[in-house]
Amino acid sequence: MNMFLYITLVTAIAGVIGTGLGGGIGAVLNRNSGKTVSLLLSFAGGVMLSIVCFDLISEAIDSANSVYFAFLWVLVGYLAIYGLNTWIDKATNHEVKHIDPEHPKTADDLDELIHSDHFVEHKNSRQSLFLAGIVMACAIALHNLPEGMVIGAAYVGSEPGDLLSGGFLMAVVIGLHNIPEGMAVSVPLISGGMHKGKAVLLSALSGAPTILGALLGYLLGALNPMMLSVALGFASGAMLYVVFGELLPESILMWRSKLPALATLIGILVGVMIIYL
Repeated sequence: MNMFLYITLVTAIAGVIGTGLGGGIGAVLNRNSGKTVSLLLSFAGGVMLSIVCFDLISEAIDSANSVYFAFLWVLVGYLAIYGLNTWIDKATNHEVKHIDPEHPKTADDLDELIHSDHFVEHKNSRQSLFLAGIVMACAIALHNLPEGMVIGAAYVGSEPGDLLSGGFLMAVVIGLHNIPEGMAVSVPLISGGMHKGKAVLLSALSGAPTILGALLGYLLGALNPMMLSVALGFASGAMLYVVFGELLPESILMWRSKLPALATLIGILVGVMIIYL
């Protein structure tokens, strides 16, 4: 199978089906994600940490033959996703009263973390909820572009069908990460009067930019060793933000228990075994 077609297929599953699944869960369970999703997110975060720290960053350093060059792009990737999330917060939270200079900068509520404060603030207004869902769909679509780059960059040097490659594993964990984001899109749309089927479809479509990002990341990484280092470093930084800024906080806020931490540890160990065995 052609590599571009393969990456498109895998990324479509992670991006479109991942957010679509979240949208479906939101439609059926009304955002009651449950403990299972919490453990899956924790496990995914652990696997992702192993792949980033023991595989992607190491390959970025070897490709550039420079620790400093690779680390620079890790920092750029982290700051890029941090800045994007900050912009999304400002765009989606500008009407939410508790977002003010005195409010903690960290996300202490799941609705803040997945940018769905509009749902909480306007839950008694159908029109506002509908608009909030549209804003969420656009924000998550933009957010999924750099996440797709991570998958594409991790696939450089891999063969189609390799289920133990960094790209495939990244696609799996990003797909799990997209579940609560899909829920954040569908619930306000449904509460605002949209048919459940259309809301789930829009949730799924918000994951489509992941495909474009994956192809861009793969093309960039395939140019030469230095560009591969850029792509892998950027992807690593982006994923470190996703893990520590989104995945792990989401899992803990979904289920305030000790078990998500254990699931993260198991994920790290599984990631190590996949890389070195």
